[in-house]
Amino acid sequence: MEDNVALAAAASRAERIVVAFALDPQLLASDRVGAPIVQTFFEALNALRAQLRSIGSDLAVLRGDAAQELSELAKRTGARLLYYNEDYEPDAIRRDASVSQILRAQGLEVHAHLDHVCIAAEAISNESGDAYRVFTPYARRWRDAYAVAPVLPVDSLGAARGQFIGASDLGRTLDVPAPEAFGFRSSPNYPPCTPNHANDALDTFLAEGGDVDRYADERDFPALDSTSHLSVQLRAGTIGIRTCFARAFRVARDVRRRPSVDTWISELIWREFYFMVLKRFPHVATGPFIPAAAGIAWRNDEAEFSAWCGGRTGYPLVDAAMRQLNETGWMHNRLRMIVASFLTKDLLIDWRWGERYFEQRLADADLAPNNGGWQWAASTGTDAAPYFRVFNPVLQSKKYDPDGAFIRKMLPELRDVPAPAIHEPRAPIVDHHLARERALGAYAAVLGKKR
Repeated sequence: MEDNVALAAAASRAERIVVAFALDPQLLASDRVGAPIVQTFFEALNALRAQLRSIGSDLAVLRGDAAQELSELAKRTGARLLYYNEDYEPDAIRRDASVSQILRAQGLEVHAHLDHVCIAAEAISNESGDAYRVFTPYARRWRDAYAVAPVLPVDSLGAARGQFIGASDLGRTLDVPAPEAFGFRSSPNYPPCTPNHANDALDTFLAEGGDVDRYADERDFPALDSTSHLSVQLRAGTIGIRTCFARAFRVARDVRRRPSVDTWISELIWREFYFMVLKRFPHVATGPFIPAAAGIAWRNDEAEFSAWCGGRTGYPLVDAAMRQLNETGWMHNRLRMIVASFLTKDLLIDWRWGERYFEQRLADADLAPNNGGWQWAASTGTDAAPYFRVFNPVLQSKKYDPDGAFIRKMLPELRDVPAPAIHEPRAPIVDHHLARERALGAYAAVLGKKR
């Protein structure tokens, strides 16, 4: 409940506040979600409920059609105002519009607020007033805007303290279900997801001598694991993006630490960029950003896709990365690029297959950054680089896991293979050099050298 814009806004007007979450059985039954994100969201909900109960209130856990459930909740509690945080996903925009229309017809005031990004998608435009299509100029404009008007964290919990409805006045509420209730299997290997974990992770990462001080040099090396691991927390809302930016810019005031923390700030701006792209170019949710890329002749070999999913490609770093994903619900960012390039370029499999697999396996699965990353790797998106960038999985392995430490960790069957032999493919499902030429031909047929 910390740094939550809708809650802070509600506290400024309401005498009593009800905090509600509506479970959507249709979404939970779809192929858009998987066990890791369900487990982390339910853990975050349990933490929110515990926080509310500690101050004499409770969480209204609802299940079913959001509009109907919220309408009934408003009647039970006498609520006359609805505050919520916007979501840029096209399906969510349609859902929120429907809910807003129905509750306004019931007599409620409905207020939407920007919470999941610092700066609204429409607020950053080029000189012509159009949306940016390339990250670097967008990032410059974003930094200029933030410097003029920093978007600081809101003390939502402090503002609302004392206004939460009493538990006895809430009426019907459900237990937060276990993932198994919706057919998912829990795992102790998935990332923990609570406000305490989020705040501890941020404190540890940004502490003097913490991973952020090595981030610029070490962030691409999966064995070093010098990343913040905050993507899961940002996805679930257990920490606010404004908190992350504010803390990072504060650290950046130290000239000694600035270069490295500034690299992390750029990664956070990448997140803002991909959300902007989703909001202003919503067609990316289902198709390529570049219209011509719809004509790429994907091979879509199901046996090869299955091998990729199961970490059986024969390329050690690719397989180790997929093992990490399948076992832990998380994957290092450099590895996400490598496996995505392998699927789309080496195997010529539609990026949407990989995007959907990631949605089902990542605890931080979020449409905007997931889609943006996949389209970047597939050269169908906003990336300014030409389509003929194809990662060599062996060279990437030698560069970013030079002694094979990560490979040995995730593929213990290779623990006794010395470097540099550990990087070499074993019974590979495809020859990279031949596959690269095949991919270049398929891309050139529809994209040529024009972007």
